[in-house]
Amino acid sequence: MPERREKRRTGGEKLAEITVVGGGLAGAEAVWQAAKSGANVKLYEMRPSQMTPAHQSPYLAELVCSNSLRAASLENAVGLLKEEMRQFDSLIMAQADKHALPAGGALAVDREGFARSVTAVIKSLPNVTCVECEVRDLPDTINGPVILATGPLTSAALAEKIGRLTGEESLYFYDAAAPIVIAESIDEAKAFRASRYGKGTADYLNCPLSQDEYRVFYLALTSAEVSLGHLIEEQPKYFEGCMPVEVMASRGYETLLFGPMKPVGLTDPRTGRQPYAVVQLRQDDAAATLYNMVGFQTRLRWPEQRRVFRLIPGLEQAEFARFGVVHRNTYINSPRMLLPTLQFINNNKLYFAGQITGVEGYVESAAMGLVAGINAARLLVGAEQLTWPHETAHGALLRYITTADPANFQPMNVTFGIFPSLNAAVSKRERKMMMARRALERIVEWRKNWQN
Repeated sequence: MPERREKRRTGGEKLAEITVVGGGLAGAEAVWQAAKSGANVKLYEMRPSQMTPAHQSPYLAELVCSNSLRAASLENAVGLLKEEMRQFDSLIMAQADKHALPAGGALAVDREGFARSVTAVIKSLPNVTCVECEVRDLPDTINGPVILATGPLTSAALAEKIGRLTGEESLYFYDAAAPIVIAESIDEAKAFRASRYGKGTADYLNCPLSQDEYRVFYLALTSAEVSLGHLIEEQPKYFEGCMPVEVMASRGYETLLFGPMKPVGLTDPRTGRQPYAVVQLRQDDAAATLYNMVGFQTRLRWPEQRRVFRLIPGLEQAEFARFGVVHRNTYINSPRMLLPTLQFINNNKLYFAGQITGVEGYVESAAMGLVAGINAARLLVGAEQLTWPHETAHGALLRYITTADPANFQPMNVTFGIFPSLNAAVSKRERKMMMARRALERIVEWRKNWQN
């Protein structure tokens, strides 16, 4: 494996160490969990010398799509997953909390401040060596465990090697990112500040559309020219949670009104009424100079994005700090390939972590890095591998990606639908809270057992 720009932090003879490939959310969390246990860790990340179609900065743990880590409440499964990660002193959660931005009932972060801080922490660890280069082949596990956390943007050379290792072509779907608008170019005289249903504070800028304005926008959107870019199919498959807005619109005239442009729970203070449609803008940086177009992932050509999105009231003069992009997400058929410990079924020293395992979402990816990092560190010292209880968010997600039907395996966000059921006749909200309380109680009990 080629090495360059390596900064060696440990001296003396070569010791067994953990190798982590990929410095995204999962890789950074895996490094942190392994290093704080005392293990020596070598992290390989090819950026910034070699960038991907989606990354724009040299930092570890860069958020390439939205700046939102989604719902914060325990009534939502991803909120529970966050809280479980905090129980394990998660680096990703600590820095997300530190760089949180106003976002109603969600946890959104200043993406640059967040990534910069994660990078600084990782590079300050005395038992971590950072190597800037592309890993084109599978690292050898002779000298210690290897964690592959190369994410959805795994380089072509390494993806080919992973495909050979797994004995089948890698599965994949296409993911999209939304445009980011410069705040001072937004006409706030036409927008209003509010959070849906009044949750939290008025953290979103809302651009309301009348029925006629929506019709004009819809017709422009559905007739706009898309960019094929590096896509290899005319009709690629997308993960439903990151569906390009123009693809959603093609499903029917009212589809967007029940999706990213739904007006429900919002009242325009100037009219006292609910708008016909609305586009929400979420703060993207701590200085509030940038706003993300919520749910507006797109593969439109950049000039078309400027033309079509400027039809939205309040965005007529919008300047874009970043246009929306589409990129390929690579993931393996985990039910055939992984144990619940995230070990490769044919080599217990090889772990997979992050979106490449078939989880979807920032938090889910980081959570898989947490699991892999802890287990790899335990393997290094001969300790028993950990399998998270199924009642927990981590355990439910791990069970899904390792036991789902391999013939129809699709990426999954954490959801209470994959948790073990409750034998109780209660309301939907009560059921979710009961599942959350059960998970947190179970994880505390479980940790006591294996830490003793």
